[in-house]
Amino acid sequence: MDIDWKTVIIGLVLAIVLGLILGTILGEWGGTIGYLLATIYVGYTVGGDYMNGAIHGAMVGLVSALIVGILAIIGLGILLGAAGAAVGLIAIIIGAIINGIIGAIGGVIGTVIASR
Repeated sequence: MDIDWKTVIIGLVLAIVLGLILGTILGEWGGTIGYLLATIYVGYTVGGDYMNGAIHGAMVGLVSALIVGILAIIGLGILLGAAGAAVGLIAIIIGAIINGIIGAIGGVIGTVIASR
């Protein structure tokens, strides 16, 4: 199974845009809802079976966690030094787990919607 990186990148952009818009309107839950909607789109677009949707949704989660973690390492590393960089590494690990799970769920939901 090959990863459709075009769909994953579109999902990342959607996750950022929807997360910012809905996060502004609904608060912290809005960002999560925007992220879930983006991964549902990824699962819907990529097609295939449930596993394909879950993998692509999880890829959006892992890549977004990596991006946010790197930004945290840069930002907090500048402000707090080594302690800030350590917090950024923890953010990558926790973000990868949480975003990967939410992304996989969204990918499966998108695949279910596409199959109907």
